[in-house]
Amino acid sequence: MSFEEMDKEYVLHTYNRNYVNFKRGKNAALFSEDGKDFIDFTSGIGVASVGHGNKKVADAIYEQTQNITHVSNLFLIEPQAKLAKKMVELSGFDMAVFFGNSGAEANEGAIKIARKYGQNRFKNKRYKVLTLEYSFHGRTITTLKATGQESFHQSAFSPYPEGFAYKNQIKDIYSAIDDETIGVMIELVQGEGGVQAFDKKEIKELAVFLQKNDLLLIIDEVQTGVFRSGEFLASKLYDIEPDIITLAKGLAGGVPIGAVMTKHKDIFTYGDHGSTFGGNFLSARAGLEVLDILEKSHKDGSLQKSIDHFDDKLKKTAEKYPDLFLDKTGLGLMRGLQCKDGDTLSKIIKASFDNGVLVLKAGRNTVRFLPPLTISKGEIDEGFARFEKALDTLK
Repeated sequence: MSFEEMDKEYVLHTYNRNYVNFKRGKNAALFSEDGKDFIDFTSGIGVASVGHGNKKVADAIYEQTQNITHVSNLFLIEPQAKLAKKMVELSGFDMAVFFGNSGAEANEGAIKIARKYGQNRFKNKRYKVLTLEYSFHGRTITTLKATGQESFHQSAFSPYPEGFAYKNQIKDIYSAIDDETIGVMIELVQGEGGVQAFDKKEIKELAVFLQKNDLLLIIDEVQTGVFRSGEFLASKLYDIEPDIITLAKGLAGGVPIGAVMTKHKDIFTYGDHGSTFGGNFLSARAGLEVLDILEKSHKDGSLQKSIDHFDDKLKKTAEKYPDLFLDKTGLGLMRGLQCKDGDTLSKIIKASFDNGVLVLKAGRNTVRFLPPLTISKGEIDEGFARFEKALDTLK
């Protein structure tokens, strides 16, 4: 039985898989079982933030597993405490952290914090959270409902929990706030929604308005966080101070982790929330190593150089193929090329794979790029050379 047959027989079919079998990786390159190499502009959908086969992370994981992998949150976990301290220091905000295992869990935690705040702060409990129509916040029942894209609200999984409403644009949020609203949850760059970055001025105005009205600003940085934007938090680029921030994806370089940070540090009491695996020795130790690597690349300017070079290549590609692309989107190393239609997008993704470069779909018609943050200039150049070779086949 082949691995493909094994997968089809024994794994639930929730993904439309491409049955390439990757056996090895080195930074932004992946090598398949049949000897082909690929430039990875996806990093496992933004997870492999310090690349594939990173020796520093591998050594840290190996060392940790030789001692303790897990003891449960009933006991002190030294690397968890260190990771929380590091994250708070990098954020520049006076916050505390809860660790889970994914972005969806982080957003669940954020919603629970918001609802408890709504009960503690107001005489008549506020519990509704406003999100945006092209948002994506996870695949649990609650975070699916928090996601503003109607296509995710399948009747098969209903009934969904109440307490969410969606608006098309930031400017529409104000009129939707009522006496049951507790806050607003948004992504500063909508990843699944087409890699669309919001205007900084309107985000800052929203933050000021919510603060004046004792309402919460929840920023979903599951994809934009951990230096993906060029800063530890995209919130810093937008000059805002959220009440709650959620993180996951690139935080531990591939080891499952999620985190919710909040300035309401005393909102939870014993038993209000929990996670068996969250922030255990393994994930926290990996997270510490990832943050050390990325903090150094941020300080020495190498991260910004990669961002600038990637943006330059993206701009030139968009200009070279005006019949295929309408615009470039995003920021940092979370970028997109908006295609003229969805059919073109599908053809580009397949042609890219056939030519040895991995890219992603976002929204209806956007090619999404989420390369490792450690990607080299040579890997960027080679990736775009292969990408343009793929585009040439579509002429």
